[in-house]
Amino acid sequence: MREIVLGTAGHVDHGKTSLVRALTGIETDRLKEEKKRGITIELGFAYLDLPCGHRLGIVDVPGHEKFVKNMVSGVMGMDLVAFIVAADEGIMPQTREHFEICRLLGVKEGIIVLTKKDMVEAEWLDLVEEEVRDFCAGSFLEDAPLVRVSSITGEGIAELKTELDRFVARQELKEVHGPFRLPVDRIFAMKGFGAVITGTSISGRIAIGEELRFYPSELTAKVRGLQVHSQSVEEVEAGHRTAINLQGVDTAIIERGMVAATPGCLQPGFMLDCDFLYLAANEKPLKHRTRVRIHLGTAEVMGRISLLDQDELMPGHMAAVQLLFEVPVAVWPGDRYVVRSYSPATTIGGGRVLGNQPARKRKRATDEDQNHNSAVFQILQEGTVEEQILLFLEESSTIGLTADELSIRLGLFGKQLKKVMTGPLSTRKVVVVDSATQRYLARTVSDRVEESMLANLTGFHRDNPLRSGLSKEELRSSLGKRVEQKVFQFCLGELQKKEMVVQEESEVRLTSHRVALQADEKALQHDLEKWYLQKGLATATIRESGEHFADTPETMVKEVMALLLRQGKLVRINESLYYHADTINKLAQDLTVFINREGDIDAPRFKELTGLTRKFSIPLLEYFDRIKLTIRVGDTRILRKKVS
Repeated sequence: MREIVLGTAGHVDHGKTSLVRALTGIETDRLKEEKKRGITIELGFAYLDLPCGHRLGIVDVPGHEKFVKNMVSGVMGMDLVAFIVAADEGIMPQTREHFEICRLLGVKEGIIVLTKKDMVEAEWLDLVEEEVRDFCAGSFLEDAPLVRVSSITGEGIAELKTELDRFVARQELKEVHGPFRLPVDRIFAMKGFGAVITGTSISGRIAIGEELRFYPSELTAKVRGLQVHSQSVEEVEAGHRTAINLQGVDTAIIERGMVAATPGCLQPGFMLDCDFLYLAANEKPLKHRTRVRIHLGTAEVMGRISLLDQDELMPGHMAAVQLLFEVPVAVWPGDRYVVRSYSPATTIGGGRVLGNQPARKRKRATDEDQNHNSAVFQILQEGTVEEQILLFLEESSTIGLTADELSIRLGLFGKQLKKVMTGPLSTRKVVVVDSATQRYLARTVSDRVEESMLANLTGFHRDNPLRSGLSKEELRSSLGKRVEQKVFQFCLGELQKKEMVVQEESEVRLTSHRVALQADEKALQHDLEKWYLQKGLATATIRESGEHFADTPETMVKEVMALLLRQGKLVRINESLYYHADTINKLAQDLTVFINREGDIDAPRFKELTGLTRKFSIPLLEYFDRIKLTIRVGDTRILRKKVS
């Protein structure tokens, strides 16, 4: 059953850890330094079994400003926040920062807890409550229940448990579908078991024996064992606080911030398209390409914020941005992030990932670029799934996207992807160019390829009127390297269905194209054919033919000879020798009769049969071998098959 996760938030020494201990009886501070200093440094974990029958997972986060990056890791996967304010101090700096982090990471609900009520008078407590209510006005905590507690005396703890029970009982605990993902927040080795990672699973399921990949690296490992709150289980689903024992991997090569996930469900990259809120509390504008600390899941990554339509962003404003990372990251659209300044490290903003494999966008290069960027971000922010599919396929151009690649772009997998693809496929806005890999192409892209093919064929026929068509490979090459074979074949097939082109063997031509000779070309065709027919077996070389027709443009001679070759009226023996087809056919018949009678033939007897010198006889013998009429055996030739 999916587990609800409660996280704490609040200033250092406001009683977060004491509250968790009073609620659950579990001590979440486990490090020697934490106990010595009396402050939480690393994330702590506990659970609470509620009257409604559900178990509540609890993440206790550090409150000190030096450990905010650990706090951000704890908010990932949080369903509900216990927003904690100590009654003796009220709103403090980390109270504000933790509040903003929860907002930026999309926490939707919470309970306000005023701790240390035993340390102040009732009137003071009322003032603190009023201060907190004013602070939360207009936010996700505006109407949140507020409970006053003392972790020392136990006052209010029962009331807090009741509020938590009410919250969990009204939740629709739907499974978060898709591949398994778990941002790693802790790695350690257990004697006799090996490497163990922990984190809050945020989607899908994983079972013992299955494989995980640690993104953004290529490291993979098998699941040897699973635990949820120190209890061994066979399978884990989204929402559970999870420990995974890994098989055959060293803790030294796993890092906090990696995402343990189903192989193939993520694609690391160095850029993200995002919306970004620059917090109103910032004192100065944010400049284009400012270097910052970006928190994604449990990772802190250095990068820059590229402002696409302005040079600087004013506090309190939102913008569409590209995040440019110094190392690769792996996320889904919809994931949240927090940005902290480089130095000193303070929370300055954050937002939502819109595109996880974006094209590089130019900043205000032209009005056209700016309009394009605006249109793209509008689709990413407000568009339908179908509009996003068409956008991603347009961006991928003639390469297209496989079903697996499109799943990663959308964050939709398996049956979910098939469902959303039904519409664009049925309306032919998207076409399948390779059924084996389910490679998709936007119809607008395939239409452009088809238009280019028609334009190139039109130009070819105009420039080569005596050639019947263009070879398939020449036609594909004319479209550019990005049009790979499957895409070309699909588009060619579409043009054939529309009866706009014809494929004859390896050549392609427009359906409307016919070889039409002009009067001078017809005369040359007649003269060339007559010339070679008269020459007989002692044919003219290419050079001799060129000299004979020296008064005719060389290009015309070449084109008409190529036409005669395609028509089968001339036969090419080698680069220098061409024969009339009637002459070659007659010689083939004579050769067949001779070998049938004599059994074989060699070069001297072939010379006697034809009266030719070696200049002609050897190329002719090799030609008959090449067309598989004869086969050479030693110094003689025999027929490849008996011919009557």
